[in-house]
Amino acid sequence: MGFGSYDESEQKDNDVDADDSEGVAVHENDHDGSVSFETEATTSDLVDKLGDMKDEDEE
Repeated sequence: MGFGSYDESEQKDNDVDADDSEGVAVHENDHDGSVSFETEATTSDLVDKLGDMKDEDEE
């Protein structure tokens, strides 16, 4: 066989015995609830704090 050649028998439909029990359940921990919080800070205070945090990251 030369470079890039393949065995045609490898290209036939092969039955694969896959065990799904060891797979990852991506929706196992889905959460459909909501999150809320209360704060004494105003929107302006929060925006200022965000600006401070961004300035710190740039330094």
